[in-house]
Amino acid sequence: MPRADITQMLFSKVYPLLVNKAEKKGRTRSEVDQATQWLTGYTPTELNRLEQSEICYGDFFRSAPAMNPKRTLITGKVCGVKVEEIADPLMREIRRLDKLVDELAKGKPIERILPEES
Repeated sequence: MPRADITQMLFSKVYPLLVNKAEKKGRTRSEVDQATQWLTGYTPTELNRLEQSEICYGDFFRSAPAMNPKRTLITGKVCGVKVEEIADPLMREIRRLDKLVDELAKGKPIERILPEES
């Protein structure tokens, strides 16, 4: 069976998996939402609306209103691959969100996960 292309999967199917990953480790949906909003520039209302829509995960990132310029400071490995070395720009953004959620799940405070504005 061929592997599913995450960019074609529905945001409404992928996002709950990220939330579930964090909640299993004692974190909250609010923290995942905060990290997602920080990265993409979506408002809480927009995020909720998109989760009820048929938008695919790739389009969720392609349509982001304001990708945070500090996102390039997100480094480290996701699934054994360094985020900063991912060649495909869309996959790099997807993995940046994965990395933020991974850090939440590891117990790091949200304030330490999101690169600070200078």
